[in-house]
Amino acid sequence: MYAPMGTLEASRSIMSKTRIPQKLLPWFEARKKYRLSHAQIQMARELGLNPKKFGGLANHHQEPWKLPLPSFIEEIYLKRFGVERPAEVISLEDLVGRDHAKREGKREAKRQRVAEAGESPQRSEQP
Repeated sequence: MYAPMGTLEASRSIMSKTRIPQKLLPWFEARKKYRLSHAQIQMARELGLNPKKFGGLANHHQEPWKLPLPSFIEEIYLKRFGVERPAEVISLEDLVGRDHAKREGKREAKRQRVAEAGESPQRSEQP
């Protein structure tokens, strides 16, 4: 489900102890391979594009009628949503960090509930 953080060198220094969810790994790889910005990655994710298919979209050198991938993503985002960029750009690292913080918050709340349940007197079972 999760891949070790060491699989991507670009993100290693940012989040050394957290793991990247498997579903986000192709996005990290696409950002590095196609030199996309955080905003372009977010736009592509919101559009529902498949990062594994970017190779067919990014061959503007062989097929000159195609736009370069970053321009293509920006153009179809503008066409679909009517705005040039998302209101708030969230990098993939921030997204993973938020998810990790949320998960830790849930774990801590569960620990507190269990601790409170352990301290309170338990009900006796009636036959």
